[in-house]
Amino acid sequence: MTTQTREFVAVALTKDEARVWSAGHVKPGSVPEKIEAPTHERRHHHVREAQHHTGQGVDRDSAQYFESITASVAGAHQILVIGHGTGKASAMTDLVGYWELKHPEVARCVVAMVDSDLAALSEGEVLAFVREWFEDFL
Repeated sequence: MTTQTREFVAVALTKDEARVWSAGHVKPGSVPEKIEAPTHERRHHHVREAQHHTGQGVDRDSAQYFESITASVAGAHQILVIGHGTGKASAMTDLVGYWELKHPEVARCVVAMVDSDLAALSEGEVLAFVREWFEDFL
């Protein structure tokens, strides 16, 4: 996705994949930009609890994944993040926390974080939710 100025971007995020739609691309049947996370075999899992508290808890592969998502949402004025899971299992919380530490200008654009069962939703259902959410937001 280009880094042109865009009003709104929606990110549907799991630990394995991010799907990114910009405002003009949330019509039924729209195809998102897909960003794949590093494979499970390549992920570094050993992160000490103290590292999480000091902002160093994001391993190298996750940082690369988050940076790819950051590049995809560049130029957005409003970002809706739809995640799956809560607490330590939430990629959504991890991403927004990463933005707060590394890209506060992007974090300030997050207008909402919505927890949803993404595994149970089709891409069309996610798009319908995004359209409905933004109609209510505007």
